[in-house]
Amino acid sequence: MNHPEFTILMPCLNEEASIEFCMDEAAQYIRQSGICAEILIADNGSVDTSKQIALQKGARVIDVAQKGYGNALRAGIAAAKGKYIIMGDCDGSYDFSNLHPFVKHLRDGYALVMGNRFKGGIERGAMPFTHKYIGVPLLSLLGRLKYRVSIGDFHSGLRGFDREKALALFLNAEGMEFATEMVGAFARAKEKICEVPIVLRCDKRSGKSHLRTIPDGLRHLRLIIRH
Repeated sequence: MNHPEFTILMPCLNEEASIEFCMDEAAQYIRQSGICAEILIADNGSVDTSKQIALQKGARVIDVAQKGYGNALRAGIAAAKGKYIIMGDCDGSYDFSNLHPFVKHLRDGYALVMGNRFKGGIERGAMPFTHKYIGVPLLSLLGRLKYRVSIGDFHSGLRGFDREKALALFLNAEGMEFATEMVGAFARAKEKICEVPIVLRCDKRSGKSHLRTIPDGLRHLRLIIRH
């Protein structure tokens, strides 16, 4: 598939318990909606069977040697073939079978379409108390004040954007703070941004989350201050 309209991009690190489920949902949406799309897995050094599962399910897989959420996504954006990219974690917490709001708003000319978990709903146990009521709201508030943009959930892992416009921003964050950097960069470039409600589900990981609450929170904070 040389020129798909969309790339569904999933960063991956040891997600064998959930990657098949996520890919099945994405494939279901592609079939039912009729969009021309590829599924791209940016593997960040998995030592389990994640890559093999993805290849068996028909995804395109790239290897990203440099560790970090931002590094995986930046490599995925560079390698994507789609005009638009819809990215989401492949831990089962996001619903890839309901991507229509992202598709619609991207086609309508929005450069960045953010999923908002607080507007769509957060399943019981899907987000730690401190993240739900302190960390994400506080950092999102600081982001809104800094970048003058009305985004309520800066850290949502499900979002869609125009690939060429994203590349033109020269994003360089290596870790989880990439989520904030992207919103800030699109806002500073005066691009059209909107939010759509999404549901956050309990993930299907068999191991620990890749998120490190205090170190990653500080990385977000430092990035906002530095900008």
